[in-house]
Amino acid sequence: MTDHQPLIGPERRELLLRAAVRDGLLDPEETPLAAFLDLDAVTGTVAALHAAFPARLDVLHAFAAKANPLGPVLRRLRGLGMGCEVASPGEFAQALAAGFPPDRIVLDSPAKTRRELTLALDLGVAVNIDNWQELARVDDLLNGRPTASRIGVRVNPQVGGGSIAAMSTATATSKFGIPLADPGTADRLVDAFRARPWLTWLHCHVGSQGVDLSLMAAGVGATVALAERINRELGRRQVAGIDLGGGLPVNFADDRITPGFDTYVGELRRHAPALFDGGYRLVTEFGRSVLAKAGFTASYIEYTKQAGGRAVAVGHAGAQVAARTVFMPDSWPLRISTHHPSGAAKHGDPVPQDIAGPCCFAGDLVARNRPLPLLDPGDLVLLLDTGAYYSSHHFTYNSLPEPPVLGARTDPAGTVHFELLRPAQTLDDLVARTTG
Repeated sequence: MTDHQPLIGPERRELLLRAAVRDGLLDPEETPLAAFLDLDAVTGTVAALHAAFPARLDVLHAFAAKANPLGPVLRRLRGLGMGCEVASPGEFAQALAAGFPPDRIVLDSPAKTRRELTLALDLGVAVNIDNWQELARVDDLLNGRPTASRIGVRVNPQVGGGSIAAMSTATATSKFGIPLADPGTADRLVDAFRARPWLTWLHCHVGSQGVDLSLMAAGVGATVALAERINRELGRRQVAGIDLGGGLPVNFADDRITPGFDTYVGELRRHAPALFDGGYRLVTEFGRSVLAKAGFTASYIEYTKQAGGRAVAVGHAGAQVAARTVFMPDSWPLRISTHHPSGAAKHGDPVPQDIAGPCCFAGDLVARNRPLPLLDPGDLVLLLDTGAYYSSHHFTYNSLPEPPVLGARTDPAGTVHFELLRPAQTLDDLVARTTG
């Protein structure tokens, strides 16, 4: 993905929104809230990811299922040539159900159970071991028996954090991986690989949103340096692959695609040139950067009011679909676009407004004091860049039902076609789920 014009912009979103209103997929009474994913934009993003890495390299791009684990989304990504990275029993099951072959699934988790590990080793799923105790557990489970799994060790290169602490996974005290810079750790890792010929990969993940690309690449560079040391001291090329992790930050400020995958590859060339010699197989684990900018969430405005001189618009999109933004607004601000009930863009002098959600607590705001054209009941607002980690991760506060998630594409004639990626949860469904 290069730094270029957006794959989806205001005109495209308005086209999809108008079509959704016309087709009855948004309705003030029946469906006042829905999420959309532009499938054409997803196709373009995945193509850009593949193009960013030299064709001569053996690279598996494994989509991080945590970013959007909906089955139809995973199946589409599989069809576009991606593998799948999973970090829980649920994501593992979702990847298998979506049809990913075991040898294109990567299991990462700091809390793998014996059962989860046994299944992965039986199927031949790639496993990244998080810690010394897990390594001992895998020793016990293998007990000399062969496995088709590619087995590696996740190291924490301890290169530091970014601007969002919760998204920084390579700090000195991170919960993830074996801390590479701690005294004696590198020597111990060399010995661990020497004693286990089946250990053939190294994995790292420095972080995601708020983490500088050079810091991410520096973490990969430290991991590659360890691989080179292991291979040199063992006198054989035992470390055959490097899992680079994912985490490319997303630009939430406007529609531009920046940074791009090719920009990140440029940083990797600078910090870890050995990756490009063809001697290592590679895995990436991008998630948010594959889907975020291809999605938006549409909500009708139910009521408007004035409070303390501030305009407040109350709609149906709040913490249940935008938990990160509501609870950490400084780290996860979302852009808002405003529309008439028809879906047409709404213009006018900007008026500072709070955009409030339906949850019954005062902080349920997706935008605070945001200058926007003055909203009226029945208008639509869009939360932009929500294709990952938003409506696919429903927060059940106030027992608000899950909204539908719809995929959209256009044919050569420009006609918009929708497909259901997740149906709306009915109130009967919700009651049945919660009454036992």
